[in-house]
Amino acid sequence: MTTCSSTCCFLLDYTAGERQNWYEWLGQHGEQVLKISAGPGGDGRFETLGDLVRHIFSAEKRSMERLSGRPLTDTASVGNDNIEALFPFGEQSRKEFQEFVAAFPAEDWNVPNHCKIMNYALRAPPKKIVMHTLMHETRHWAQIATLLRWNGLMSELHDFIARPLMGGEFGPR
Repeated sequence: MTTCSSTCCFLLDYTAGERQNWYEWLGQHGEQVLKISAGPGGDGRFETLGDLVRHIFSAEKRSMERLSGRPLTDTASVGNDNIEALFPFGEQSRKEFQEFVAAFPAEDWNVPNHCKIMNYALRAPPKKIVMHTLMHETRHWAQIATLLRWNGLMSELHDFIARPLMGGEFGPR
């Protein structure tokens, strides 16, 4: 993974920790949480929190597939209302993503890649697509935390500064 960048490695570690924390939190609160509305204002692709979780893992899988020139997986069959279906799918997508990043030739990180995302043409170097994928995940986990707060469900603090990565301490005085 060091061929990508140390920032990429930190984000991989951070998002892996977030996935574990969310898996545990959702497991404690039950699958009904996955049925909470994703709220108004979206583009219609995500109706529930479960849709957003599936989207996080699907985007990672498809990013790796685009970069490796493989056909895109149709992830609609992955249950969006079942924690034990969603998170193993996320583990699989992460394993494949990490293997791809680790094996990607260092000299190709800056070579523009052409691909299609929905109805958009994209031309970007793999390092940008990989970083986007990891940032995309962090943004959606924040969206999920906000949706839960709006529904009266609090989860632990998920800010990067509160995590043990890169050192430091964070907690009540």
